[in-house]
Amino acid sequence: MRLLCISNGHGEDSIAVEILQAIAALVKPLEITVLPIVGEGSAYQSQSFALLGPAQNLPSGGFVYMQGQQLARDLQAGLIALTWAQIKAVRQWASLGGHVLAVGDIVPLLLAWQSRLPYSFVGTAKSEYWLRDEQGPLSRQSWLPQMPQMLSKSVYLPWERWLLARPCCRAVFVRDRLTAEWLQQWQISATCAGNPMMDQLEATVSLSVPANTALTGVLLPGSRVPEAHHNWQTLLAAALSLVQAYPQKTMAFLAAIAPTLSLAPFEEILMQQGWQLTSASTLTYERSGATLLLVQNAFASCLHQADLAIAMAGTATEQVVGLGKPAITLPGQGPQFTRRFAEMQARLLGASVCLVNSPEEVGAAARSLFDNPSRLQKIAQNGRHRMGNPGAAQQIAQQIIQHL
Repeated sequence: MRLLCISNGHGEDSIAVEILQAIAALVKPLEITVLPIVGEGSAYQSQSFALLGPAQNLPSGGFVYMQGQQLARDLQAGLIALTWAQIKAVRQWASLGGHVLAVGDIVPLLLAWQSRLPYSFVGTAKSEYWLRDEQGPLSRQSWLPQMPQMLSKSVYLPWERWLLARPCCRAVFVRDRLTAEWLQQWQISATCAGNPMMDQLEATVSLSVPANTALTGVLLPGSRVPEAHHNWQTLLAAALSLVQAYPQKTMAFLAAIAPTLSLAPFEEILMQQGWQLTSASTLTYERSGATLLLVQNAFASCLHQADLAIAMAGTATEQVVGLGKPAITLPGQGPQFTRRFAEMQARLLGASVCLVNSPEEVGAAARSLFDNPSRLQKIAQNGRHRMGNPGAAQQIAQQIIQHL
């Protein structure tokens, strides 16, 4: 059996890896090939999956739709030639038959369709929560495309629904039950098995924060440079705002830095902003009575140990919300975490996200959250409802296997 997985983004690659590993454990022999169409596919390479065709990091990091000027930079970096080479690679692979799994949005979906083979789709990018919730339509926002008639029907546009309704499209997995129910109106066999991003999130270590810590926050700057460095400066200012909002309490911050990033720039910015290194072995810093730990290989432990997140990240923010924690988010310079992205994410995650305009507003936003226990309870319930329980990758894998 042959399976080609096409995905478009680091988060999508990681989700695909979870599904592919579950499939590989259940089906033997199986030839798995992958095509990351954004970036070099580090998540695939770390698991030794065979790459098909060319892979290249582009300036936008895959977030062309967030800022228009990013498209020009991607074109200069060779986007057209790269895309054409990937199309030819898919066609050549498809000539020997098999099944295609598309993970992400319309771009991998289009590549799967043009293969002329049976395909399945895992939609990670869109949700009806952008437009409505269980109570009805939400207010329109300026970032929504100016296509009101199309968008009033579904966040999946007509040409996307057409691709999902093709006979060759054997399975459609979306990120929440609301989206699945909405797509079923067009005879699309969409199902919600949950989000694989909530799999493999067990805490592995207990991180050392002061015993008298009253509140622990996890700082999520994202995984792309230089954006993560810009976000880091903003997050440190936000952390200071939280410290000032609780002058009589001990604060601790767990900075979850992606393992692929160098710690040196983060340490340099810490020193510039007045944080003092108190333990080189644990990368512990202090300022104004608050403690900050730089953590690189215990991401899930950071999320579990935190009371809230101060976030400027995509997948990581969704994961902490899925664990029932509140997230305070701030728009950045991009290319990913722009104001538009932050607003879309806030609608996607509902009550679990508090979007503020500046770092100085974080302290007051946190006090508003933690002074209201019933609101925290609602946030915990909402996060688990919108993100689902662990085990999604296994469920998706079992359904895809039926079509191999």
